Amino acid sequence: MKVAVLDITGKDTGRKVELSSEVFGIEPNDHAIYLDVKQYLANQRQGTHKSKERAEIAGSTRKIKKQKGTGTARAGSIKSGVFRGGGRMFGPRPRNYSFKLNKNLKRLARKSALSIQAKENNLVVVEDFNFEAPRTKEFINVLKALELDTKKSLFVLGEESKNVYLSSRNLKGSKVVDASGINTYSVLNASKVVISESSLEGIESNLSK
Repeated sequence: MKVAVLDITGKDTGRKVELSSEVFGIEPNDHAIYLDVKQYLANQRQGTHKSKERAEIAGSTRKIKKQKGTGTARAGSIKSGVFRGGGRMFGPRPRNYSFKLNKNLKRLARKSALSIQAKENNLVVVEDFNFEAPRTKEFINVLKALELDTKKSLFVLGEESKNVYLSSRNLKGSKVVDASGINTYSVLNASKVVISESSLEGIESNLSK
């Protein structure tokens, strides 16, 4: 599969690159995508939720009424969860939501995500670029030139470029990663995936193993 290479002004350079069919042209595996996205979202959860249970509530421990003869249910403490102001029964506790996935499955999921975007013509290959200093305005100009200023976009660079990353950090609709930072969720969450020429080799070598 050949794709035209654009410059950061959105013009065709006249060159084309060949995308590996092993990475960008496979039959997508929906279940692998589901599991990888599920793991990514689970890893974003802090898991610090906590509510006070009966033993943690401040209050009297006096038995509030006699055990028998009242005609109502027995009750031993005002801190019980059945009373207003009492502890939460079976409330949330801090926990770790992360879980493990096989490396081959995650690799398959990412290849599937890239193949979906390639099939839908949502991949854009651009020349390598960098900024002399972090400037959000320069990054916005790149987005406008590529007609991505109103769309969600993922930029994949060959090597980590601090100036490009810092220039994009304030923009909610754009995300910048290097070739090793690709994940299934980010690829599918973007309307367009912009890949720099130098990152192609890294993407294909990482996912072709």
